[in-house]
Amino acid sequence: MQAILEWKEKHPDLYEFILFNIMSNVATITNFSVLWIGNTWLFQQFAGQNFSWLIFDYSSASGGLGGFLAFLTAYICAQIVNFIVQRKVVFNATVNIIKVLPWYVLTVTVAGIISIWLPAYIIELIYPYAKGFSATLANVVNIFLQVLINYPMLKFVIMRKE
Repeated sequence: MQAILEWKEKHPDLYEFILFNIMSNVATITNFSVLWIGNTWLFQQFAGQNFSWLIFDYSSASGGLGGFLAFLTAYICAQIVNFIVQRKVVFNATVNIIKVLPWYVLTVTVAGIISIWLPAYIIELIYPYAKGFSATLANVVNIFLQVLINYPMLKFVIMRKE
């Protein structure tokens, strides 16, 4: 244990990034759980309905309206969990939530638009190879992109020490 504490002391930024990714798994578990529940039960009756609105295009092959609603619901639930976990555990932030909430909402909205827009295209691309596992693989891509967007924003803008 002492070796870990010494390593943490020597590499605080790397330790924080690793902790961010580990603790993001709480949001990831939330995301996958809600996605599977949404696709299997909550929105399954809408899966066959094509859904196209602005940049979002979910054909029945990529989950239709049910897929869109499942990805959207999963994303929102995961981001609520992520804010709480990152604020308390990773960044030990005492920032005023009211002051930083607009930045967080903007960050997760941008990441969310990407995360809801992209899956339909990924699913259509990989469905011939991955079949029913396509939505899960699309979600893995989403999570990777969210780390690329969220970590810098959380570290340098939203959870920075006042």
